[in-house]
Amino acid sequence: MRIGIVTVTYNSEHVLDDFFKSIQSQDYKNFLLFLIDNASSDKSVERIKSWNFSDKIIIENEQNLGIAAGNNQGIKLAIDNGCEFVLLLNNDTVFEAKLLSKLLIAHSKHNSSVVVPKMNYFSPSNKIWYAGGFYNGNKALLNYHRGQGEIDLNQYSNDDVVDYAPSCCVLIHKTVFEDIGYMDEKYFVYFDDADFFYRLKLDNRHEIRYLPDVEFFHKIGSLTKSRSSKGSNYYSEFFIKQNCKNHVYFLKKNKSRFTFFYLLQLWLYMTLRFFVSTNFEKKWSTFKLIQSSYFRGLKM
Repeated sequence: MRIGIVTVTYNSEHVLDDFFKSIQSQDYKNFLLFLIDNASSDKSVERIKSWNFSDKIIIENEQNLGIAAGNNQGIKLAIDNGCEFVLLLNNDTVFEAKLLSKLLIAHSKHNSSVVVPKMNYFSPSNKIWYAGGFYNGNKALLNYHRGQGEIDLNQYSNDDVVDYAPSCCVLIHKTVFEDIGYMDEKYFVYFDDADFFYRLKLDNRHEIRYLPDVEFFHKIGSLTKSRSSKGSNYYSEFFIKQNCKNHVYFLKKNKSRFTFFYLLQLWLYMTLRFFVSTNFEKKWSTFKLIQSSYFRGLKM
């Protein structure tokens, strides 16, 4: 069974060596590596070309198309090249040599169309980042990670069925794309995976299997612009804009009898968070950005 590993790079030069070492160490060798570069301005492409993988395909985009569009490019290439599975994989990650084989074993054992491993923070490595994912109806269907921030004491050791998987690392059988479609490219970044797996949940033909027995570490925030500056606790303008408008679009797109309630709930939640959360810089411009991003989402 051939796996197409898809990773999207954007100014990823500083994380690629560790990523490639993890790829190179895999005990399962039947894979193709698809590297989609979103117009990096650093030496990402140079680093990619310096690593000697015989089975790699590089796409150099002339502009930053966003994570959803980049993943779609890789997914389609993987399927066109005869891959039965697609592994969406962030390149700011480090993982064990048996990652691919363990994901495939879980697929065979449970006949699950989607398999997602437990993921810990890179530092500290004993802290959980993801141990299964779900949607919170009390927070306007916000997707969340079970166990996030907890010390890993193997408290989430059951390989159970979950509702949501981050595209940081997730193995997907090609039939899922045939049934669900591809990533919605209106999401430049954030909520692209939430939207995809919510569609899968509603479709009800495929399950997401959580796999706990994996060593996988994510260098959180090393590639995204979620903070206003290095060492700052404040959300960046980029994060506020993208996260806010995409959450609104996600709710508006996936209509239900609760849509109006969720949209109102989200507006109240985001507005109140500005006043009470330490993650928002208490500036008038920040408040205006939250409001304008919300209404921009309604127009998407």
